[in-house]
Amino acid sequence: MPVAPDPHPAFGSYAVPHRLVTTEWLSANIGVPGLKIIESNDDILLYDIGHVPGAVKIDWRGDLSDPVTRDYLDGAHFTELMRAKGIRREDTVVIYGDRGNAQAAHTAWIFTLFGHEDVRLLDGGRDAWISEERDTTFDLPSPTPSDYPSVERDDTVARAFREQVLTRLGDPLVDVRSAQEYAGDDKALDQDYATLRGGHVPTAVNIPWTHANAADGRFRSRAELDAVYGALPAEDLVVYSRVGERSSHTWFVLTFLLGRRSVRNYDGSWIEWGNSVRLPITRGTEPGSATAPRGPIN
Repeated sequence: MPVAPDPHPAFGSYAVPHRLVTTEWLSANIGVPGLKIIESNDDILLYDIGHVPGAVKIDWRGDLSDPVTRDYLDGAHFTELMRAKGIRREDTVVIYGDRGNAQAAHTAWIFTLFGHEDVRLLDGGRDAWISEERDTTFDLPSPTPSDYPSVERDDTVARAFREQVLTRLGDPLVDVRSAQEYAGDDKALDQDYATLRGGHVPTAVNIPWTHANAADGRFRSRAELDAVYGALPAEDLVVYSRVGERSSHTWFVLTFLLGRRSVRNYDGSWIEWGNSVRLPITRGTEPGSATAPRGPIN
C-alpha cells in the first residue's frame, strides 16, 4: 500500500504535491511498511560515510545504465534490481541525493519510464538531511528480495531522441545547462565526456536547472517557479542537458510541480548532439537559427 503523502502546507500549491516529502516527514516514516528509501548521488562514495537509516544505494550510472550501449537497463535488469533492493511494485519510493537532487531526479525519471507509480523526492536532498543533523548510519541494509513483476521500459512516456529533436527545431526546447555551456564557451566543455563542439541546439532557450532551487537546495515556491518557467508553453516540451541528468531535474519540476503536460527528457543531450556529424548548432547567448558546421572539426 502506498504511504500517506506529506501534508506540508508549502507543497499545496504544486500541481502534484505528493511527489515531494520533507525531512520531517521522512524522519517520522522511516521503517513504515511500504516505504522504500533510495540514495542516488553524483558522488557515489557519500553513501558509505553515512546515509538515512534503511536507505539503499542506487548508482545512477552503474546500476541504471546498460554496460555496453549508451542506454538504460532493460526491463529484465530493472526487475532484477528492484527485487535485489527489496522494492515491490506497490511500494512508495522516496529518492534523495547530493548536488541539488540532480541524480536523484534522474533516478526518479527512470523509475517513471518503468511505470513505478509512487516515486517521490526528498525536498532538499542529502544536504538538507545532513545540515539538520538528522540520524545517519553506516549500516548496510539487507533487504528481503521482493517479488517485483516483470516490466518493460516505455520510452514514449517521458523520453525524447535525437531524431525527434531534429523535427522540433523551431519549437520549444529547454537547455538546462549553465549559461557558459549554452553559449559554447570552450572553457565550459567537459573533457570527462569529450564533447567536441560547444553551443546549443538551435532555438533552444536557456533556463539553468539550478534556477528551480532556493539557496538551501529546496525547491522554490510555486510563485517563484511560475516566474522562472512562465514563458514556456503548457505542454509538449523537450528538455536537455549534458547527459540527461540535470534535465531530469527540470523534467520533474515542469511535470510535477508546475503541471506541464507531455514533458520529455532528451537524455542523449549535448554529449550526443555536440559530437554528431553535421548536426546544426548555435553559439552565443541567444536562441538562433540552424547553423551547420563548416569545414573540419578539430
